[in-house]
Formats: sequence, structure tokens, C-alpha cells
Amino acid sequence: MARIRKTIKSITIDVDKCNGCRACEVICSLFHATPRYSSNNPARSRIRVVREPLRDIYLPVYAGEYTQAECTGRDTYVIDGKKYNECDFCRASCPSRDLFKEPDSGLPLKCDMCEDTPPLAKPKCVEWCVAEALVYEEREEEIDEPEPAPSDVEMGLEALIDKHGLQQVLESLARIGKS
Repeated sequence: MARIRKTIKSITIDVDKCNGCRACEVICSLFHATPRYSSNNPARSRIRVVREPLRDIYLPVYAGEYTQAECTGRDTYVIDGKKYNECDFCRASCPSRDLFKEPDSGLPLKCDMCEDTPPLAKPKCVEWCVAEALVYEEREEEIDEPEPAPSDVEMGLEALIDKHGLQQVLESLARIGKS
């Protein structure tokens, strides 16, 4: 397998700086609306702030890959006197929670780092974070050439099959195809 150089994009989150304003959720929702900036629905945001205001805990988490399996980890972490559930750190869209799923269709959401043409200097959530809790980073890494990734349509169909079953999805596609 050939080795290639790839730009890895990531967002580093400084939990101690987050004040829970949720501006990141709002701008993400606006940026990904169709048409762009036409509606604000934080349930469609690819970043969420897990909030426990009574304990002064605000934890921004951005959406990662879809996974078909529920994890078995239910550990609790205490960091600087603050208590966190293991799911708070998880970026996956999974069957056990609706955190990173499109509210109308149930399809998984994934952070795309606000890819655009022309490219943005940094994702909108980082740009709008006045507390500087979100820091955008790019680095070059040499990796094995990956297998072709499934398309968004394939991932969406997998999620629908997991939720409704193959037969119901095929019947729906057949009905749509006749229209």
C-alpha cells in the first residue's frame, strides 16, 4: 500500500475557556442551512455544547463518524473537580443517542470543518468563539493510502437501514422511483 501525505484538520477544545454561550452551535446551524444562513436550528448543528450550568460545566463536542454499534463504556471522569460522563467526550453519531443526527430525517451529521469554495481560513465555530475555547489546527501526516470512503448517500442509506430495516428502505426507494 502506498504512503501519501495528507493534511489533517482538527479543532482543539479548551474546556476551561468555554462559557457555554453556544455561538458555535448557532453559526454552524446557519452555515449549513439551505440556502446558507437562511435558518437557525441548533439541532442541525455539527457542534454541540454539553451543558450542566449548575455545576459550571460546558463541553463543546463536534460531530465525528457514524457508527452502527453502541459503545459499552459508561465510565465517569473527574477533571479539575468537574464530573463528565464518557458519552460527553464521544464525537460519534450512534444508535444510543440523537446528539448528532439530522432532526427531520434521523441521518447522521458529521463535521466537515466548513469546507467551502473558496476555502475558509478556519471553521465558522472557531471564528465565532469569542472565548477562544476552540482552536483550529492543520498538520501534515504521512499515512497509508486509505480505502475509498463511502459516500454521504451510502452512509445515509446505512443509517436508514439500521433504523427501519432493509425491506422498508427498498420499498420506499421503489415507490420514489415510480414517481
